[in-house]
Amino acid sequence: MWWRIRGQGLLGVWIVAVLLLCLESVPCLAAETVQRAQVVASYPHDPAAFTQGLVFAGGLLYEGTGLYGESSLRRVRLADGEVLQQVDLESRFFGEGIALLRGRIFQLTWREGTGFIYDLESLEKIGEFTYPGEGWGLTTDGTYLIMSDGSSLLRFLDPETLEPVGTLQVRSSRGEVTLLNELEYINGEIWANIWLSSVICRIDPQSGQVLGWIDLQQLSAAEREGNPGADVLNGIAWDAEAERIFVTGKLWSRVYEIRLVPAD
Repeated sequence: MWWRIRGQGLLGVWIVAVLLLCLESVPCLAAETVQRAQVVASYPHDPAAFTQGLVFAGGLLYEGTGLYGESSLRRVRLADGEVLQQVDLESRFFGEGIALLRGRIFQLTWREGTGFIYDLESLEKIGEFTYPGEGWGLTTDGTYLIMSDGSSLLRFLDPETLEPVGTLQVRSSRGEVTLLNELEYINGEIWANIWLSSVICRIDPQSGQVLGWIDLQQLSAAEREGNPGADVLNGIAWDAEAERIFVTGKLWSRVYEIRLVPAD
């Protein structure tokens, strides 16, 4: 995580630290509904995978990983975590979020302003696109691609032209919500990992208002207990057919299937 803090200066580090303390505190979020995760099942996950994007489709996980020289796009079998196919990015690219739409996989990069398009069946790269600023998370509502860049704004992109068609500012009862990271579209809502925290926010895609928060602090703590090298929570996948939710994190050893229950 240091590479995103580095370069911001001491003030930037202080701001991030204060925000992190707030995000990790359930009372701080209590103005909206707070839920917690109950683990239904867990599955093996490559602990060397720096997860930046996660999608479930056709009974398989698709995963985008990051770090310079280690970034990839993967097709993964859920049951045992085996990587069935992998496409490595050039070492100058830091892979970020991914989304599946119309038989294609779209993948962002962090600071390179370049996105990649792959054929879903073969994982062959069939195109590239560019965008201003940083790329963090990516999902789709079935019509547009929805992209985060670490700010409070989400960008909607036309999947054919890859041009922006609109933006959405995310706000809670306490104001703008920044550090929006990995995204997933679930039952008409946008879910976003909040970077540097063990919290997911649920967002209304029409108004940008935060509908609620999901507290995964206990899950993150349990993962770190058995895997001291685990980094932050990052990765949400939705099995629409079976209505299953999967979460994981950067360098996590497991993918967790969860259901939501009221917070204590």
